[in-house]
Amino acid sequence: MINDAMTEADRDFVDALLNAVENITDFHSRQKTQGFAVPKENGVVLGQKVRGLSRVGLYVPGGTAAYPSSVLMNAVPAKIAGVGEIILVTPPQKDGTPNKDILVAAAVCGVDRVFLAGGAQAVAALAYGTEAMPKVDKIVGPGNIYVATAKKLLFGTVDIDMIAGPSEILILADHKANPKYIAADLLSQAEHDVLASAILVTTSESIADETIEELELQAKGLSRESIILQSLRDYGAVIVCDTKKHAVEIANRLSPEHLEVMFDNPIEYIGQIENAGSVFLGPYAPESLGDYYAGPNHVLPTGGTARFFSPLSVNSFEKKMSYIYYTQEALETAKEDILTIAGREGLTAHANAVRVRF
Repeated sequence: MINDAMTEADRDFVDALLNAVENITDFHSRQKTQGFAVPKENGVVLGQKVRGLSRVGLYVPGGTAAYPSSVLMNAVPAKIAGVGEIILVTPPQKDGTPNKDILVAAAVCGVDRVFLAGGAQAVAALAYGTEAMPKVDKIVGPGNIYVATAKKLLFGTVDIDMIAGPSEILILADHKANPKYIAADLLSQAEHDVLASAILVTTSESIADETIEELELQAKGLSRESIILQSLRDYGAVIVCDTKKHAVEIANRLSPEHLEVMFDNPIEYIGQIENAGSVFLGPYAPESLGDYYAGPNHVLPTGGTARFFSPLSVNSFEKKMSYIYYTQEALETAKEDILTIAGREGLTAHANAVRVRF
């Protein structure tokens, strides 16, 4: 099924995916964790072994909101981490067939198997396994509220990437920013969902006014105009600040999924940004560049969780195992300290496990 999709695929689409995969691979290859072994005195060896997870489940929406880019962003780092098998689940279309674009992306990324299943039931099948579908160690990928809730409830039975909410963008802009660019980027997030959040924080009242005009102008005729308008009405905002410092403070407080910095010399501000899923610097780094092509992952923390969560990465698909080797001489040197600590904790069997060896 996967290979058949490649033979029928549009060549330009395949080439675009391959170019994106090249960028995503280049960025994520630098994240791979190396194991280590540390020889110490008395023959002691301490170390850490890093392995990819055995099997990962990737959920990809396949209905009206089919995102082949999500296949790339999840499967590529999993492959780099050394995951043994990637199982993709995606809902069938109304005619019972899979979305062909998703299959093409799966082929490009080396996904191992595809199952036509969707919703919370597909997440449960991945977590527990069925006669046809194998049980996985981790479930990643976007979905609606039912998918997100199922992943949350099954955390502990399996690992998950994160509990993702509606998409967000916050744009910091000064008086030199281009309102057309600002409006276009706000709209690019508002079209995701009526619950999506698009916020402008600017030091210029004129930029604020011009951006609002551009939002109304550019929204007309877009394919998801009704979704955009409801999103902007319910969760959009334009905030005018006195200083750039205050604007950055607001951004750090809100901890957005996507943060665009359209200040003059934007790279100067990267050190002041503490909380954001992904940061886009300057007028020519629109959020959609990160969604599809640049290389950094587009699976990002939402709902303010960028305060303590990180983007999906190669490390998300790795597990670490430590190991210890001690000689008799080394253990004897450590014996009294271990017995002292075990005694304070009242764990006499712990102490005995050391004492019996001498």
